[in-house]
Amino acid sequence: MEACEKVVFEKDGVFLHTSAKRQQDQDSLIPGVIRIIEKTSDVVVQWMPVNEIGDAPQIVYSKKESPGNVVCRAEEDLYDPGYEPDWAVISTVGTRARASEEIPAPAVKAGPRGKWAFSLSLSELKSIRKNKPGLGWSYLIFMTKDGVSIQALHFHHGGTRALLKALSKYVILATSPKDSRLYLVYSHDSYALSHSFDELQLFDDNSSHLVSRFLQDPYSATFGSFSKVTNFFRGALKPHDGSQQRPLSEMAMGLEDEPGFEVITCQANLGDRPSVQRQLAVTEQEWEKHVDADGRVSGVEDLKKRIFTGGLSPGLRKDVWKFLLGYYPWESTSEERKVLLRRKTDEYFRMKLQWKSVSEDQEKRNSLLRGYRSLIERDVSRTDRNNKFYEGSSNPGLVLLNDVLTTYCMFNFDLGYVQGMSDLLSPILYVMQNEVDAFWCFCAFMELVHHNFEESQEGMKRQLLQLGLLLHVLDPALCDFLDAKESGTLCFCFRWLLIWFKREFSFPDVLQLWEVLWTGLPGPNFHLLVACGILDSEREALMSSDYGFNEILKHINELTMRMSVEDVLCRAEALHQQLTACQELPLNVQEVLGLAKVKSPTHSTESDGSPQPLSPSQTQELELTDSVSPSQPDSSIEILPTEDTATPQSLSP
Repeated sequence: MEACEKVVFEKDGVFLHTSAKRQQDQDSLIPGVIRIIEKTSDVVVQWMPVNEIGDAPQIVYSKKESPGNVVCRAEEDLYDPGYEPDWAVISTVGTRARASEEIPAPAVKAGPRGKWAFSLSLSELKSIRKNKPGLGWSYLIFMTKDGVSIQALHFHHGGTRALLKALSKYVILATSPKDSRLYLVYSHDSYALSHSFDELQLFDDNSSHLVSRFLQDPYSATFGSFSKVTNFFRGALKPHDGSQQRPLSEMAMGLEDEPGFEVITCQANLGDRPSVQRQLAVTEQEWEKHVDADGRVSGVEDLKKRIFTGGLSPGLRKDVWKFLLGYYPWESTSEERKVLLRRKTDEYFRMKLQWKSVSEDQEKRNSLLRGYRSLIERDVSRTDRNNKFYEGSSNPGLVLLNDVLTTYCMFNFDLGYVQGMSDLLSPILYVMQNEVDAFWCFCAFMELVHHNFEESQEGMKRQLLQLGLLLHVLDPALCDFLDAKESGTLCFCFRWLLIWFKREFSFPDVLQLWEVLWTGLPGPNFHLLVACGILDSEREALMSSDYGFNEILKHINELTMRMSVEDVLCRAEALHQQLTACQELPLNVQEVLGLAKVKSPTHSTESDGSPQPLSPSQTQELELTDSVSPSQPDSSIEILPTEDTATPQSLSP
């Protein structure tokens, strides 16, 4: 085998039934081997027949017919699936002579059965269909992006789950919300993430649609669409079977496989919660006292404390936000900031020119840029349209919003654009009234929250874990209640954390909330305590009404634009003071609040050279057996949680 090619998965006992109506006829059952093969610039799934005389030809899926291709027509006498009439046999394959770099297959033989072999690039794979449960041997059908289906492969010795686990290292396998037996295949990119946000209607202004979808089918609405990204919600948020049997107060907190989270069983005595009052906003006169003759800002820490406790006067935001976000260094002089502004202006317009100068003909050949521009145009058209700065169809504010977001794609190629980013830019552009300043402040903000938009969703998963830990210590009774109502995963907090409560408060309140959070006080993850403050304010309403899962989701969603940011910030600060005053605060909670140093996770060097699963939860979801007993065929390939239940599960997903 050449060094540039590597078999990473292999399973025998995979049969192709050339005629479902003649399954007992040995001539209609072709045994074979299925493999996943890493090549220099591609990964392919390959099935080859075995146990015949001669050499097997390499038959490769081809998008176009070319001279010399062998076409296998969908003739009923060759292949009649019977159970899936809407899925046809592969219609176009091509033969290719074995080259020197091809993988040798000494056990694979040729003959009449050789024509059924295929090798399919994962980049051409659109979906995978599984069999109906209880239909006998489990089978999989591969569908290409061109609408061509590969003949069904039957796993007589099991192994469908192991195959899916191996495939999930290279592509995203997501259960279709419309068909539970269909797995959709996505590549690893932010466009897929944005597409899933859009299908969930996470950012729709008309939130009633989201509520109605929750009420009709809550798990499908919440988990189905997000599963198109990484199966994140299904594996990390959805409670495991049996996890509802015990109150959370009796369950261990934390997960052993999550760095920074230890297993604890004690309950901390927090003592009384202090009373906190907000102060007046920082005025222009107060700000000027901190600026010397050269323009340097002094007493920065005291100033941050004032902003944290009172916020800023509206007239100060345009200048002070640049410091809070790190666009302007606190110690810089007025002249140094002028030089910085000239340099940043030049840099911005160079990046803007990169996409502005792309011709229509070029854009036709750049699907990534075309996809980003389409997403941005759609999101801009529905972002804060009730704000005067963005209202109207020909508003210049919309043009600036579009231009800044598209330029950010040039600045951050890896992340690009994901739905929700327009919500983060809108208040900044509104305050700055200048696209250059807004762009660089937005870039600084994205440095703080970029993990929220990364395709793996590890950042969001970790924040929900941390939120669960905090809430469990602060209010075990509320946690028990939410857990009993199948809401202990806190999935309804996802949008809160994703875009920093942008859709939950009024526009002026969001401006105040963000500047408070940008101070970094009183410690890291204060936004999680803001979420705890909201839940604390609704505690009695939730528990006294004995709401169920659907009612909890509906109630939380209806809080939008009805909350006071002053009240929530007071509660959040009081919760922080209550936690920091506790002498027996669990270590993992101390780490979340920055009161203790976070343990460094150990890194394995074993897998440095191979693709990794999308998240630890996905590895657990697909921790499945490679074979089953013949008496119990592998008739279901649902992505399931790990079978290891030795570690108790907590509120944390």
